[in-house]
Amino acid sequence: MDAVISSTGLAKTYGGVRRVDGLDLAVPAGVVSGFVGPNGAGKTTTLRMLLGLIRPTEGRAWVLGTEITKPHVYLPQVGAMIEGPAMTPALSGRANLDLLAVLGGHDRSRIGETLQLVGLAHRADDPFRSYSLGMKQRLGIAAALLPDPKLLLLDEPTNGLDPAGIVEIRQLLRRLAGTGITVFVSSHLLSELEAICDHLVMIRAGRLVFQGPTSELLARQLPRIRAVPEDSADLPVLARLATDRGNPAIISDGAVVVDAPATFAGELNREAMQHGITLVELAARQNNLEDAFFALTGSATGDTGITTLEAAR
Repeated sequence: MDAVISSTGLAKTYGGVRRVDGLDLAVPAGVVSGFVGPNGAGKTTTLRMLLGLIRPTEGRAWVLGTEITKPHVYLPQVGAMIEGPAMTPALSGRANLDLLAVLGGHDRSRIGETLQLVGLAHRADDPFRSYSLGMKQRLGIAAALLPDPKLLLLDEPTNGLDPAGIVEIRQLLRRLAGTGITVFVSSHLLSELEAICDHLVMIRAGRLVFQGPTSELLARQLPRIRAVPEDSADLPVLARLATDRGNPAIISDGAVVVDAPATFAGELNREAMQHGITLVELAARQNNLEDAFFALTGSATGDTGITTLEAAR
């Protein structure tokens, strides 16, 4: 099979609630693929099914060309970190990896290589308890790399990290993809996935919303023009000028926001001048992944947490 991860009608029900609902996945090889969705959308449940940790209620799935009913066949070529790394605090980073390599039957000679790859070679002999949260996450990824995997599955690897830690993980994932590993990373931090992902799988309430190249999704979205009049009393008039010309506009945070091609900015500026409206700000920007997500899910909120999921239903 061409796809590294694929499925047809994949579903999982817990207690009468359908957590994953008929996913048809197709993740190509050699990409960083973002698994996007609000908290509670079914991302972790899907990853657990792909790893053979739980059985699907319905449907079929394949990892590296092998059906997930035979995890012993494909798991030796898969690295994973689900819900954070589990390490022994008193042991050093190197000793933790050595223990995991012995338990997993992995080549212990790869420990130095993986520590170097995740940027922890200089702290390899320090106790795990002395690591920052970002370093702990990177050591967890190093553990997932011990099998020399073709596929790396990561569940919320930036969860709880400060901005510097998030940047560290972002750079690491790009380096890993450069070595030929396919990375499938779940997150609800859309801005971070936009920065690193070539490919996206987007779900809401367990259902597939979009999958394909990130560029394809972003190309579907019209740019947005933000116009701020000097006198706030002119906001309704400015919005009407845009809407009358076939470009939907809303008033938000003291500005008129218009979904329109960037070229419409000049026309809007001229119309404003003709109606005696002075603009103090006029700018066009391309929509980002967060804009695309909310457009697809029908949510008007800016939060990708569980409240967004409820609002989008």
